[in-house]
Amino acid sequence: MRLVWLTGSLAVALLLAVITLQTPRPVGADAPATDFSTARAMVDVREIAQRPHPLGSADHVRVRNYLFERMTALGLGPAPFEGPLSPESIRRAERQGLDPAGVGSSVVNLVGVLPGRDPAAPAVLVMAHYDTVPGSAGAADDSTGVAAVLESVRAIRARGGAERSLVVLFTDAEELGLDGARVFFGGHPLRDRIGAVVNLEARGGGGRAMMFETGPGNAETVALFAGAAGRATGGPASSSLGVFVYEQMPNGTDFTIPRARGIPGVNFAFIGRPEQYHAAASVPDTLDPGSVQHIGSQALETVDALLRAPALPVAGGNAVYSDILGWFVLMHPPATGWLLLLVTAGLGGLAAWRVRRRSVLSPADIGRGALDGLWFLTTAVVLAQAVRLLAGPMTARAASADVYYTLLARLPWMEAATALTVLAVGLLLLAGRDRLDRRGVAAVIGAAAVAALVVGGFSIVIVVMAVLALGLTLVPGLAARTAWGGWLGLITLTFLLGLIVQILAPEAALIFVWPGLLAAAAAAITAFAGPGLDRPAGLAASAVAGVFGGAWLFSMAHFVFLGVGIDLPGAMALIGLLVLMLVRPLAPTAGMVRAVLVAAVVCLLVACGLSAAARWAEPTAVVAPRTADA
Repeated sequence: MRLVWLTGSLAVALLLAVITLQTPRPVGADAPATDFSTARAMVDVREIAQRPHPLGSADHVRVRNYLFERMTALGLGPAPFEGPLSPESIRRAERQGLDPAGVGSSVVNLVGVLPGRDPAAPAVLVMAHYDTVPGSAGAADDSTGVAAVLESVRAIRARGGAERSLVVLFTDAEELGLDGARVFFGGHPLRDRIGAVVNLEARGGGGRAMMFETGPGNAETVALFAGAAGRATGGPASSSLGVFVYEQMPNGTDFTIPRARGIPGVNFAFIGRPEQYHAAASVPDTLDPGSVQHIGSQALETVDALLRAPALPVAGGNAVYSDILGWFVLMHPPATGWLLLLVTAGLGGLAAWRVRRRSVLSPADIGRGALDGLWFLTTAVVLAQAVRLLAGPMTARAASADVYYTLLARLPWMEAATALTVLAVGLLLLAGRDRLDRRGVAAVIGAAAVAALVVGGFSIVIVVMAVLALGLTLVPGLAARTAWGGWLGLITLTFLLGLIVQILAPEAALIFVWPGLLAAAAAAITAFAGPGLDRPAGLAASAVAGVFGGAWLFSMAHFVFLGVGIDLPGAMALIGLLVLMLVRPLAPTAGMVRAVLVAAVVCLLVACGLSAAARWAEPTAVVAPRTADA
């Protein structure tokens, strides 16, 4: 019975996550004039992305002239704004094989204004870049962004005038080093009037569009975005965890420049279909039209909300937030995380008190349950790293920029392989660590660690994880002896991790705090329904938590892996730990242990096969080298 509850809850959670991750249906040309239409935007995409148009090329001039005409037709009164190309960008252009004579020494932005009723009010800037890398027509990066801006301006005009002016900026030379944005914010007469910025980007050719970056002190900005994106086709897609992760990366977009000036704003991008990033395959016919609809609709509603807001957002405190399965955005101040942790501790303590009164449960067994979680986490990180390396080297060991793009193309294979690896370790834990052949498991962990260190290069993280995993495997008596001890131990471990992250990076703590609270509530309900975990009420509480909490975690894991999975596949292990915490009471009975162990071995073997097959499915590609983007 438990196995049915377990597989059922995980299957439904995965199904919900898959549904959540789908792009919305594209809207046709017959849509109301006030709505964003993919069909209308694709007319511009097809015109702009006929061929690659890097700086200095004839097609670069063609695209600029086309955009000048489109901006004129929309009543924006466009004007070129030139500025110097940085010496570093000139050197990058030479490395990309661009003709120095064609590139020249300057960039040409296009700037237009849709006047508002109050010319003294701070203006809203919406921007995208119109240049591409050599060898790619850039249907996604960034022809989609440019086309979405044009379609949004058309829809805003149809909605009627706003108080604020809208400044439209199409930047040049973003692909070389963000020069166009630097030139605008370095000396354009409108730069000091800008009160908020919306930027559109892409890294791939599909997937839901994420709002992945904000300005500093983003609470008011996020609140406005949450309301605006709720009206967008496909709903909102963003989280403070994603924003935090992106801030730790060395990447940059045009939004980097106004953000450094302290201007509030949001940055949108889609990163699915990574094989199209800066590739010849990035053409209009391969672009996901649902992604165009999603990024354009969110941008339109956000820009429109900014234009019509009584006051623009100002920098203040940050927000902790996430979309919930694309339905709505849940947000709270960082300090609320402490209250949620307190409630989690109270519910968990209440469950432990109730169970201890009516059955055998000791603090030591809860501690062993926490060690179970630590064993899972460390083992999954080590195995995931080793399996990932079957698909290719880490980027630090990449021989050329081409290898990075090849690895991006292999990301879907890596994601599936990593997920199966984490699932395999989770099944081993659910089967009961005390039932495993300790020496055999230790041999697998040790071999994986050696392979990861030799092939992937030395990593102190892998060394520490391997030592902990081996110690927890070989030392007997460290596995939880009761189901309640195992469950409450995982909740305790998650609580401690949430406490640490709440102290160090409260905007990212939601990944532990929210699921921990959900699991503690399920534990309290189960404990008061009866101490046994075989009662339907107890199983149902865990299953419901597993469905909705698991769906949220699975959907978040997809975006996290697309962002950092090439070099940090072990990040998936954290998601696995949280899902495991939610469904721990659904662990199969002793009679099903052998079947579960077989399933774990099969998952691990299939994971290895998928990762290795990525080399065959996505051979090394030759693409233009990247310099600066999302």
